[in-house]
Amino acid sequence: MQVQSQVQVMGIDAGGTMTDTFFVREDGRFVVGKAQSNPADESLAIYNSSQDALAHWKREVDDVFPELVTCVYSGTAMLNRVVQRKGLDVGLMVNKGFEHVHSMGRAIQSYLGYALEERIHLNTHRYDEPLVPLKRTRGVTERTDVQGTIVIALREDEVRQATRELVAVGAKAIVICFLQSHKNGTSEQRARDVCRDELKKLKADIPVFASVDYYPQRKESHRMNTTILEAYAAEPSRQTLKLVSDRFKKHGAKFDLRVMATHGGTISWKAKELARTIVSGPIGGVIGAKLLGEALGDENIACSDIGGTSFDMALITKGSFAIASDPDMARLVLSLPLVTMDSVGAGAGSFVRLDPYSGSIKLGPDSAGYRVGTCWPDSGLDTVSVSDCHVVLGYLNPENFLGGAIKLDVQRARDHIKAQIADPLGLTVEDAAAGVIELLDLQLREYLRSNVSAKGYSPTDFVCFSYGGAGPVHTYGYTEGLGFKDVVVPAWAAGFSAFGCACADFEYRYDKSVDLAVPQHASAEAKISAAQTIQQAWSDLAAKVIEEFRINGFDAKDVILRPGYRMQYMGQLNDLEINSPVAQAATEKDWDLIADAFENTYGRVYASSARSPELGFSVTGAIMRGMVVTQKPVLPEDPMGGPTPPSEALVGTRPLYRHKRWFDAVIWKMESLKAGNEITGPAIIESDATTFVVPEGFSTVLDKHRLFHLREVGKKAALIKPAKSAK
Repeated sequence: MQVQSQVQVMGIDAGGTMTDTFFVREDGRFVVGKAQSNPADESLAIYNSSQDALAHWKREVDDVFPELVTCVYSGTAMLNRVVQRKGLDVGLMVNKGFEHVHSMGRAIQSYLGYALEERIHLNTHRYDEPLVPLKRTRGVTERTDVQGTIVIALREDEVRQATRELVAVGAKAIVICFLQSHKNGTSEQRARDVCRDELKKLKADIPVFASVDYYPQRKESHRMNTTILEAYAAEPSRQTLKLVSDRFKKHGAKFDLRVMATHGGTISWKAKELARTIVSGPIGGVIGAKLLGEALGDENIACSDIGGTSFDMALITKGSFAIASDPDMARLVLSLPLVTMDSVGAGAGSFVRLDPYSGSIKLGPDSAGYRVGTCWPDSGLDTVSVSDCHVVLGYLNPENFLGGAIKLDVQRARDHIKAQIADPLGLTVEDAAAGVIELLDLQLREYLRSNVSAKGYSPTDFVCFSYGGAGPVHTYGYTEGLGFKDVVVPAWAAGFSAFGCACADFEYRYDKSVDLAVPQHASAEAKISAAQTIQQAWSDLAAKVIEEFRINGFDAKDVILRPGYRMQYMGQLNDLEINSPVAQAATEKDWDLIADAFENTYGRVYASSARSPELGFSVTGAIMRGMVVTQKPVLPEDPMGGPTPPSEALVGTRPLYRHKRWFDAVIWKMESLKAGNEITGPAIIESDATTFVVPEGFSTVLDKHRLFHLREVGKKAALIKPAKSAK
């Protein structure tokens, strides 16, 4: 009997539709599992997905979980809690006279997430319900000016009175956020201590969150929203993560569960700042794409992720992805470092309806989620979804959805499409379904093209990575004609975000606002002073990072610290995030190196000719990352098997409808294909977790890393260069 190497790493992507798990062995080999998501109990969906994955190795959960060294979770539970307004009842304490700041929000929050045609009309703008209503908001007397000078001292009796009132109206957590506290946190910290003392007298076990302890950054609305988010959604989500952790331990796991964070690293579920895990699944895909690009030698990558509810994309340029310092999420402006991504609410589970005014087909933004579509008899749905169209057109095998765990009813899908789409438009069922797919592909293609072009790039300079549960079904449709250098579809596309989680560093990151202005030809004393100010901020942040790792059982000597900063030319509106070229800043030379690193990055992001050092340099923020070394997956390297697929990989044929014609698509079993195999469309490559559609006019080759390279055959094929791994 052959002894398998131990399983060391696990990645989880708990999406709104499916929950994916990704296991990596000591020898670098990996396997992917998939199960329907369970919003009521995420730990159960993870368990089911784990069983599905480990069955490929003929192993059991109780045998593998004790072997695991590390596990990284990503999911959307916290984001869903915010969107659905199902968080904790939070009380808010602010400066007197500013009680309406949170309720009013920033003007941009009235149209965040809108399409262009809705943004430009004022009557379509709306504000969501605030996370904290006015009845649970109290003001207290205090004022700190923009320089950080306390001009009106905190009136502690008002803090005590506000605390009593917030408890009386049912607050289960209290957030304190004062103006300019990022410049001087003395008043806010004192209010925190007084509030806790009063709660102790009231015998109320309520957590208190002061913004200066969590997000000491400028922009009051951003800082306030983020600190509220910590109390409103992060703490309830911590209980969800505890249930996941407890289930792991029930089956013998010894690791400490980590969670994918918005900045691209991972943190413990016990971390102080858990709000930075609000969106994690799509970010895992970007991290995985970066690692994959490094292995293949690709520096410019267009990442595209299609799931059941959305299409997410990000750009990696020169081997790096951008980080936004004040992004928006769930129609809230936030003070979180977030991997820059763009998203549109169109996926494989999106509902399909006819616009009542124009009669045109409308996709989403709501979706069937884990219920797939009307094709699943137990879904309880009566609205057509994109997945119904997949089934009717022959894209999906109704007997093999989730490896046969769910049986889909083709006739049921046909009946719903006929009644809701085809008959009102005077089309056949097939043409109506094909129209939906072509519309979705067109929208995604234009979205991808415009996002690349809007940033000043051309698709011909990029390799496109396509992944997600529905990515391989639509890859041909949304990449056709764009001219990417290569289009890569991993064989494990369905679990690619979970793969990315397993690739991520165990890393904490803290940010702090800094206000420094240094002219181009500043004196040596001014440069030394600026360097020392940055170093002081780094030291403060490093202490926080090391403390987080200490909670997780690591010593300071185990932590690798990586300082950074945000800088812009004086007078500009937008800054750039820079990895510091110096580990410590203290001298004039250190400052010159810091400024040079910014100028080099500025020239790469924009153009060398756009650099403007004569304006002077402005440092807007200090950043400290800390990481410890973790086990990561290794790409497989299979022996080459030649261009002809083995006979055991051939499953048969299935009718496939496209361009008003039925084709006999050849069906292949993905797991049985060998490196070097070439397949020309019309063909469908199936696995239990995903389906890769290769229509007429396309071909694909599988390389030694189990990556499919899709190319358009004929005159456009010349636009496609073979990837280095496929040679």
